[in-house]
Amino acid sequence: MTTALNEWPDVLPPERNAAAPPEARGLVRDQVRMLVAADRLTHNTFRELPRHLRSGDLVVVNNSATLAAAVDGTLDDMPVTLHLSTWLNAPVDGASGPSDTFGGCDGLWVVEVRTRERTPYPRDLHPGNEIQLPEGAIATLREPWLPGARRLWIAELSADPTWLLATHGYPITYSYVPQRWSPSYYTTVFGRIPGSAEMPSAARPFTQSLVLDLVTSGVAFAPITLHTGVSSPEAGEPPSPERFAVSATTARLVNDTKAAGGRIIAVGTTVTRALETTADHNGIVHPARGWTDLVLGPRQPARVVDGIITGWHAPGASHLELLVAIAGEATVHEAYATALDTGYLWHEFGDSALLFGPDARRG
Repeated sequence: MTTALNEWPDVLPPERNAAAPPEARGLVRDQVRMLVAADRLTHNTFRELPRHLRSGDLVVVNNSATLAAAVDGTLDDMPVTLHLSTWLNAPVDGASGPSDTFGGCDGLWVVEVRTRERTPYPRDLHPGNEIQLPEGAIATLREPWLPGARRLWIAELSADPTWLLATHGYPITYSYVPQRWSPSYYTTVFGRIPGSAEMPSAARPFTQSLVLDLVTSGVAFAPITLHTGVSSPEAGEPPSPERFAVSATTARLVNDTKAAGGRIIAVGTTVTRALETTADHNGIVHPARGWTDLVLGPRQPARVVDGIITGWHAPGASHLELLVAIAGEATVHEAYATALDTGYLWHEFGDSALLFGPDARRG
């Protein structure tokens, strides 16, 4: 009998945090560890991924590229860091269709205020608070972004965000990464369309040579776009709405793969969220773009995705429920317990997992 996910320890042991990129540990990106949950658990390197996929599978990737979305400033004479999560130059219901490239032409952004030590801001925030940014720029808080939560705020920027991030921005990091790393460490081989506040990190271990090996073995690739917001949600806070786009070409490839008996392998929770948002009750994916607030879990299982390549998520993260929606609670629990016991590393610079759903596991 397994322990429910919500009964796990609240705090990840510090030694399980990946405090630096694997390159700093002398590893190539695809040399990180990968735990595979199929008919049984096996320990691998990510470079061995082709052994676990087969001809006819479709790997769906996120082509959103990471912004340098952190900017230093001050609030009430306290040094702070402002995280720019997503821009609001289109209605939240997506009626007019959000742009795939960031711009914030009306100056409204969803933001998070953190300390310079990259910990939660310790004071209450209020409408009208002004964050002083470099070269006289100002971010003025307007109202909370999510009902019942006050971590993320809608803010009006007085400066062009393109200039602000290009000139003064740097990648968002948290306190478990003590050193600052250049933007090149926050890229993926699939990133083409700038817009993510944080790296879609499930794809980080892919290298060009690994993609080539998969393609030549008969595994196909297809892109979606989902621009990630900031992570570090409050306890019980659901994932924020995020911009996405699933093209007609990708929808057709997914549906054709399923019809032919192939498996859909999502690279990360972002891909899963986008595909499942556009799927009808029969699991048919349709082209769409806009905003998604979909939350998957045991009561809303995945209808499209057969397996997921993912990093390791902190205790209490809403992403764990999404993994359960694909692989089932028993598999997710066993995988996480094994990863904790055998030294896997967590977060964006950590190790990886490949979790198959019940119908996709090899006998």
